[in-house]
Order: sequence, then C-alpha cells, then structure tokens
Amino acid sequence: MSSKECKVDYSLFDVVVLVEDIPEEGLRAGMKGAIIEIYSQPVEGYEIEFCDEQGRTVAQLALSSDQFQLDK
Repeated sequence: MSSKECKVDYSLFDVVVLVEDIPEEGLRAGMKGAIIEIYSQPVEGYEIEFCDEQGRTVAQLALSSDQFQLDK
C-alpha cells in the first residue's frame, strides 16, 4: 500500500510538520505547526498555525493533507 493510499485521521491540536516550502508565507519544509481547524466542505482542508520560538504566530493558513505530516 502506498503512502497516498494511507489515510491519516488528523485531530484538532495535532502537531504537524510542513513537507514543502511555502515561500509566500515565509514557511520552510520541516517547520512545525498545530491544526486549529478542520474543514470538510467544499473540500477537506486543515487550518494550521505556525509559531516562532516565543510562541508568536508567524503564519496561519489552510493546507491540504499532502502539504504536511504528523510530527513523530
């Protein structure tokens, strides 16, 4: 079974790791964020908040599940 076939059930406040750069938001692959909202309509999506070392929000945006993975 490929990783694309494995569906992960994400929950609010899960810590996730970005798997691709999003330069327009100043985000780099490997940055950690937290799921703060889960959308099912019109398509599945996740609102992720990224913070700096002081806990200040540096970006908050909706992402699809192929743009991040659970932090291990």
